[in-house]
This record gives sequence, C-alpha cells and structure tokens, in this order.
Amino acid sequence: MSAATGVGAAGPDPRVPWVDVLVSAVASVSWALIGMAGAAALGLRLLDADAAGSLGPMTAAVVALGAGGAVTPSGDMSAYGLSGAQAGTAVDFTPLGVSLVGALLLSFFFLRSLRAAGVVVSPAELLARAGAVVALFVAMTGGLVRAGHGVVTVDGGSLGLDDLPGMGGGEAEIPGLGDVGGLLPDRAGDLVDASAAVGFTVDTVPTLLGGLGWSAGVLLVALLASRRAPLPRGWDAVHRVARPAVSAVVTVLLVAVAAGFAAAGYAAIGDGHPRQIAGAALLAAPNGVWLGIPIGLFVPWDGRASGPLLGVLPHPVDDLLRAGPDRPVTLGRLAELDGRVWLLGVAAALMMLLAGVLTAVRTPVAAEPAGTEPVGAAGFAGRCALRLGVATAVTLPLLALLTRVSADASLSVLGFDVVDAGIELRGRLGTALLLGAVWGAGAGVVGALLARASGAAGARATATARGAAGADRDAGGRGAAGRAGPYAPGVPFRPPNPGTNPYLRVPPGALRPPAQPPAGGSEVDVSGAPTVIRPVGPVGRESRRGRRGAGDGSGGERAPLWPDGVPPPPPPPPPAPRDPDGGR
Repeated sequence: MSAATGVGAAGPDPRVPWVDVLVSAVASVSWALIGMAGAAALGLRLLDADAAGSLGPMTAAVVALGAGGAVTPSGDMSAYGLSGAQAGTAVDFTPLGVSLVGALLLSFFFLRSLRAAGVVVSPAELLARAGAVVALFVAMTGGLVRAGHGVVTVDGGSLGLDDLPGMGGGEAEIPGLGDVGGLLPDRAGDLVDASAAVGFTVDTVPTLLGGLGWSAGVLLVALLASRRAPLPRGWDAVHRVARPAVSAVVTVLLVAVAAGFAAAGYAAIGDGHPRQIAGAALLAAPNGVWLGIPIGLFVPWDGRASGPLLGVLPHPVDDLLRAGPDRPVTLGRLAELDGRVWLLGVAAALMMLLAGVLTAVRTPVAAEPAGTEPVGAAGFAGRCALRLGVATAVTLPLLALLTRVSADASLSVLGFDVVDAGIELRGRLGTALLLGAVWGAGAGVVGALLARASGAAGARATATARGAAGADRDAGGRGAAGRAGPYAPGVPFRPPNPGTNPYLRVPPGALRPPAQPPAGGSEVDVSGAPTVIRPVGPVGRESRRGRRGAGDGSGGERAPLWPDGVPPPPPPPPPAPRDPDGGR
C-alpha cells in the first residue's frame, strides 16, 4: 500500500513522448484541414460557384480565408475591348462556417491526445504538443498558398451593368449633362453581354501569419473551455476561475450557431432556391449569428453599402444603410424599420442568462482556495459575476473583429465609374468591451442566484475545479501524478457494518459471558444480535496470525477467538503467604 502511494506521488513524467506528440499533431491538423476543405467545397458547390471557375483553387482560397489568411483578387477587363479600363477589388471577409468546422476538429483531436497524458501534464509536454500542432498547421497553409491561384469569369450582368443608364439599350442620361451617349464607345452596350476574367491569389505572408494566430488562438480557447483537459501542476486557478465561465460562453455561442443552422434549414424549405440558402449557411451562418449577438446586446456598428452588394444584406440592415452612411447600425434604429428586430435583443439577453446559469452550475461553491466551508449567496454571486464579466468583455470585441465585413469593387472606363459596389460593417470595439463587462456581470449575478435557489450551484463542477483532493478519484483509478499505474487506495465510502460484512459477525450463543473480563481479553456482547468483538487489551501472537488471514479491510482489529468458542475461566487467586511464626 505504501509502495502504491509512493509511485503516485512521484509527479508527472518530465520526459516528452515525441512519437505520440508528432502522431497526434498530424492527426489533429489533417482532420481539421480535411473538414475545412470539405465544408468549403460543399458550400461552393451548392452556390454553383464551380460554374464560373475551377472548384479546387476556389476551395483552397476559401480555406485560407477561414484560417485567417488573405486573398487578393485582380481584374482583367481586356475582355470588354475597352482601352483604359481598370478594375479594382478588395475583400476582407472570414467565412466563419469553414473556420468553425476546422476549430472544432482541431480542438477535439488535440484535447483527446492531451488527455492521454493523465490528470496532470508537464509544462514541457503541453508546450511540445501545442507547438507541434501550430507549426504543422502553418506549414500546411503554405500548401494553400500554392494551390489558391485561379481565375473566375464574371459577366457584365452580374456586375449590375444592365441597371445603369444607357447600358440597357437606351440613352445615357446624366443629371446636368443630358445625353452623353455619344461620348461613350459605340459598343458600350455590349458590356452587359461581355465577360471578364477576374483572378485571385492567396497572399503568402498574411496567410502564414494568419494561420499561426488562428491555430494558436483555437488551442488557447480549447484549453480554457475544456473543463477536464489536463494542465500543469500549480494551474489550479485555471480549473477553478477561468474554465467555468469560458466554457459557459463557448457553449452558448455554439448553441446560437445551431439555432442559426436550424433557421436556415427552415428558410430553405419554403424558398425557391434551397441550394443557395444551404450553401450560404454552410459557409457563413456563424457570421450572421455572431453579428446579431453584439447588435442584440446594443453594440453599435458603423456600416455603408452601395451598388449591387446592398442585396446581400439582410432586411432591414439594407434599408438602414441605403438611407445614408452616417447612421450607425443599432438595435433601436433597426427596430424603427421592423419591430420584430426587438426579438433579437430578447434572444441575446436569454443567451446571456443561460451563460450565467451555466457558470454558476460549473463553479465550485466551496471557499477558495480549496476550503471546505461554503461561501454565502452574495459571495458566490459576486464570484460568478466577476468571472463571467471578464469572459464576456473579451468575447464581444472578438466577435466584432471576426464578423467585420469589407468588400469593394469598382470598374472605371475612361474615368467614368460604371460600377461602384461596396459594403463595410465594423463594430465599435471599445463599446463592445464595456457592454460585454456589464452584461456578463449582470448575467453572472442573476444566474448565480437562480442556481442557489434551485440547489444546482456547483452541481456540475469538476473534481479538478473543487480541488486536488478529488482529482485522483475523478481520473478513474489513476495515480496522483495523473498516469495509469498501481492502485492507490482511497477513503471507504461507509464505515464497517456487521450487517453486510460476515467477517465482523459471530454466531449468537457461541460465546458465554464470563464472570468478569479476563485481563488482556475482550468485552463480549451476547444480546442476541450480530456481535462485534473489539479488543480492549494486548493481543497474542496467535490472534494476530488469525487476524492477518481474516482481515475485514476496515483497518480495525478483531478480538481473539478461542478454539472451542468458550473463553477460559479466570485464573484462581494466588495463595496467601504463610507466616513463618505460625501465626503467633
């Protein structure tokens, strides 16, 4: 028993299992990129994007965008037969549907390999595993740079040329100038039927840096959100403080994305183009959902939109931006155009309440550090409010950065702009940080009070969050160092009970009560019920030998049993000493 305890207390193995580290890194990165490529290719295929160009290079470009990279499009308007034609395009957009698929797969396989290290992992092994995954992912994004080159053919009608004055066969009327059709080339109307080749290229340096930041950020969030993943010894504060709140926020964000996919599926059922809706949802459903969460929590956005790109915005955002670029996008202004927008605020508030309840349920109630006295309702509510407030204050600006959109496209012919399309939406990061702290603190207080009133406070706290005492029991037979090894005995679940342990019982009537307890013997209970014999004095060698063979596992000692079941009579009193004088 002492040997098992000594092995368990030896601490985590400082040696790094490099073979396992490399194999797990290859598996994590491979599955992540396969999932991202599959989601991107399926989304583009549902949108019929392969009709305009090769699906392979477009898939590589979308995966690069999803991994934090950058793509530079370039226009070649020589197909229009116009000298002096220039095209300019710029895109800053992240398909979060592709990003989310890769993040979930990368986190799953990384955490699965990390749990094989045990309850506690050494800092060297944790750094080696995370570093191998990040390095391999960055190397694989280099392949996206080589594969992400292609050309997309765009016709004039898709650019909105047929909606411009004079391009549909009529006169070109410009206010203040009248008919200027004679100033344009004779075949300007043919621009509508012409085609342009627009190429795209994945940028090398921004894509490599973006892949580095994306993969490292995903692993960091995964370590903070996974409540049972091992961490180095001494990081108990992360188990106790950060993980309950971060896991609650991540959970509600994933639930919101699932609701967004369900809404897209419902919309596709009654629409005439279900493939386009399914493809757009697969690529960018998290974009719309995570854009709506900050707006629902009253975070203002600065936006502008013009040209055909106004049609890609949901209602009533398009109407608000069409009214003028100087009006910020807020929940109140959108509700003025459509009263149903208030439901977005209600949904966001309920989401924050769910995050507060989950934080309270996963936060240990015991005093910290690792005490046994529970804290009061006010202290527990303040603890949950502080932690969820910090987590939400970081999350809302991050959502604003991830969901920002910037796209511009222009075609200039001889200095006359015939196409000018653009869209831009950017959230105010400072306001998002302050509102995130306020919403998180309020939701933490309300959620903690609800959990305390229902008795669910701390019910789902992990053993590592409650303290090191329960970590070994939660590991399912692992040693104190967190690795599989010899059995380490724990505290019994209940005290010894003669009613369930036959080794503690003596048949009734087998013992007769002596006149007085023998010296060094035992006290005997003959009340007729199952009897427990407890020693009150020293025990002989024969008794110890019998006890060694019939131990009850409870740590106590059994009284000696005589061969015939009857205790020997007490020894006779010693004879009185004789008087040498004969009593005289």
